[in-house]
Order: sequence, then structure tokens, then C-alpha cells
Amino acid sequence: MTTPAKPTILILCTGNSCRSHIGEGILREALGSLANVHSAGSHPAGYVHPLAIKVMAEIGIDISAHCSKHMNDFLAQPITTVITVCGNADQACPVFPGQLNRHHWPFFDPAKATGSDEDILQCFRTVRDEMRRVFEAYAAGLRDAK
Repeated sequence: MTTPAKPTILILCTGNSCRSHIGEGILREALGSLANVHSAGSHPAGYVHPLAIKVMAEIGIDISAHCSKHMNDFLAQPITTVITVCGNADQACPVFPGQLNRHHWPFFDPAKATGSDEDILQCFRTVRDEMRRVFEAYAAGLRDAK
């Protein structure tokens, strides 16, 4: 008897510079080897925002080696679940081969935060913490279903 392949979860946002990488880092940490977790964007920015890297490091998750990718890079791969974290990506999201589930959990884009450097950093932390609650709860549900 063959073991079924691990499910692949793809987290999408527009720029693939902040929210999708935060979600990928949190979900990858929470699920460990239970799933393959990736992120991509409909219009990738070409970089991971330094403040996203910083606020994730604050909670012990290193996303410094992540890179910005286009969602079309994943069209030939079987994707079990797609999670969109912004409205633009939700509207632009194609159906991926093998896709069984789709979730839309919109979060504010911290790259659009204004104010002092500390205000902007705090916005990144707030979004990270909101995403952490949602993605860790989702991961707990997936672990419980195993």
C-alpha cells in the first residue's frame, strides 16, 4: 500500500512580499512535516519585505531565505488547498490542479502602513499576530483530522 502524498498548501496575496510569507512561515512551523506549504503572488514584488522578516524572527520563525514567486509557477503542481490573504489575490486566483479546498482570509497589508517607523513596525506585528491566531487554529484542525 502506498502512502498518500503530503497535501500542498499555497498561500496567495498580490505582491508575495508580506502577508503570504508570514502565513507560509507560521503554517510551515505549525504543521511541520504534515504538509508542504508555499506562498506566491498574482503580481510578485520580487522581494520579501524586511519588516516581515524582522517580525517573524521576533517569534522565532526565519523567513529570510524566502523569495517572491508568481502563482503561475504552481499551476503544474497538485495544490490541495489555496488560501488567499488579500482581496486582489482572491479575485485573480485560478483553480489549481488537484485543488480540493479554498479559503479566503483577508488581512490588512502592513506594507501600506503609515506613520513613524515604530508605528509601521507595530502594524507588521499586529498583522503577524492576527495571522498567527488564524493559521495556528487552522493547523490545529488539520492535525486533529489526521
